[in-house]
Amino acid sequence: MFLTIALLRNKIPGSQWIGKHKRPRFVSAHMKNRMIRKLEIEAENEYWLSQPYMTKEQDYGHNREGRQAYFKALVTAAKSKFPEHRYAAEHLGHLNVTKKWTSS
Repeated sequence: MFLTIALLRNKIPGSQWIGKHKRPRFVSAHMKNRMIRKLEIEAENEYWLSQPYMTKEQDYGHNREGRQAYFKALVTAAKSKFPEHRYAAEHLGHLNVTKKWTSS
């Protein structure tokens, strides 16, 4: 191992961008400006999320009618896809072609 280090003194073994001994990535001014802009956007998002639009009292149950209407529409859509009720007599009626055991 020490021989390898001595022979490959300034070279990066394997892939130069991944792994334990990877080539260091230098930060350019453009990369720094992009990161600063991302952090500014994140700080602005945190600011707006810290100030709620409604109070907790206003928020509690404010959309109850809408949720109930949505649930009723969902239930009616599920019931419309469900087949109608059928009795066993209707389902097995084709077997009653001849009733030899009842005619005598």
